[in-house]
Amino acid sequence: MNSSGEPDEKRKPRGWTGTLALTVCSAAIGGTFQYGYNISIINAPTTYIQSFINDTYTQRWGVSLDGPQVTLLWTLIVSAFSLGGLLGALLAGPLSVRFGRKYSLLLNNSFLLVGAALVLASRAAGSFEMILAARLLVGVNSGVSMNVQPMYFGESAPKHLRGAVAFSSAVFTALGIFLGQVVGLTGLLGSEPLWPYLLASNALPGLIQLFALPWFPESPRYLLIDRGDREACVLALGRLRGGEAPALEMEEMLQEQELQKSAALKSGNAASAKTPWSLFKDPALRSQIRTVTAASSAMMLCGNDSIYFYASYIFLAAGIPPEKIQYITIGTGASELTASILSNLLIERVGRKYLLVGGYGLMSFWSVVFTVALILQSSGVAAMAYVSMGCVFGYILSFGLGPAGVTGILPAEIFDQTARPAAYMLAGSCMWIGLFLVGMLFPFIVNSLGSYCFLPFLAVCLVSAVFFGLTLPETKGKTLAEITAEFDVMNGLRRPTMEERPEMQLKEPVREHYQLGKASSFTQLTQELDPHQKDRD
Repeated sequence: MNSSGEPDEKRKPRGWTGTLALTVCSAAIGGTFQYGYNISIINAPTTYIQSFINDTYTQRWGVSLDGPQVTLLWTLIVSAFSLGGLLGALLAGPLSVRFGRKYSLLLNNSFLLVGAALVLASRAAGSFEMILAARLLVGVNSGVSMNVQPMYFGESAPKHLRGAVAFSSAVFTALGIFLGQVVGLTGLLGSEPLWPYLLASNALPGLIQLFALPWFPESPRYLLIDRGDREACVLALGRLRGGEAPALEMEEMLQEQELQKSAALKSGNAASAKTPWSLFKDPALRSQIRTVTAASSAMMLCGNDSIYFYASYIFLAAGIPPEKIQYITIGTGASELTASILSNLLIERVGRKYLLVGGYGLMSFWSVVFTVALILQSSGVAAMAYVSMGCVFGYILSFGLGPAGVTGILPAEIFDQTARPAAYMLAGSCMWIGLFLVGMLFPFIVNSLGSYCFLPFLAVCLVSAVFFGLTLPETKGKTLAEITAEFDVMNGLRRPTMEERPEMQLKEPVREHYQLGKASSFTQLTQELDPHQKDRD
């Protein structure tokens, strides 16, 4: 029994519920799963699409394209995905504020379905431009989902499961990469007659989401803080927790709501969603912006996606028969999936900071070994080809262990409700710009540096490990108020008084028998829970 006369079991935080798990799966199958899936399915039909480009151009103009021209058009098709992702990242903030987290994900499928239709019609229309437009739309879909889904998860999960739930975005990304590699096998959809169906197969996960996600609740924090609908918030929270809405969790959201109202009154502005520009002007968010910008940029600039493309050359040099390389390459996707699942199980025990620093530290180690192996391999040491192959798997495993998932969690944990959409817009923009730059520059890096081509990625990983080790506070199991207090110190702000930080006034835990709806504000809530609180303070 506890001090309030209740059994201790009732006060234990609730774990995964069926509704929460199904909400995660329904959102992710049409969300970050699509990002991983669409990155991998474009690799298998490369030669078929290049031939289609040349054939349609010849039929249209009577002359064929030379090799560099075909490569240029193919590069534009591949790059369109990144440019669409950047556009989607910029759309994610306004969409999530206007329509909510859940309905933004549902509306996002419209880009995907139009893209699938364009791909299926491209061969009959004799238009490779339709493929380019389709990849742009698929990129928009991925850009929106990569930002809105972690936001949705971070706001819907209980505090003690927030990291595991948000990290599931990385698990589904890795699952998408792996399944895209499997579906792209020549024995399935990776053959010349079927490549349009391979590129359009991303419509199936989108349709699954359209049928499944409407049955599950919206983000409780969005309902309470953005829409002011307390009753809907209580219902959504109760469904996600498998019973009545936990009073302690509800009270934490009320704290955040009151803090934002208080800040809006002081500034003379309405408590509306912030813009990315307003984030940069706020001195209280300097360290948070620096953290998110560095994490999102490093995630793409570390070269993990490039190593997927480089893997086939390494496996070929290791003596793997060309017709077998596609099966070995599947192992790279399986490696990231395995690491993501393992990290999902560890994140609430180890914490965000150690996984992020450890992941980049291991990637730095594998970069050094990889560079040495490539140098010796170019000198004629045949056994080094197998060492290089092992480094590919080690690098991808290390990435999946930390940076792949922790990066997407940070904006949800270190920014409040009004700043969170803009923070994800900023983070998403950094990610997609980084992906575009690496995709465009990596071939030139390989040509100019040769066996030393991974030294730039080594520098990124080393700097990232040191930076996050020195500056990132651990957010595991902490409320937004506790996390903000740590960043206030980093930002050089004075420690606030009790009147300025009303959440600090509550000393006693909220009693589970509190009936929601009695208090109209956080101040009334604290007085109702403990009438002697003011005298003690």
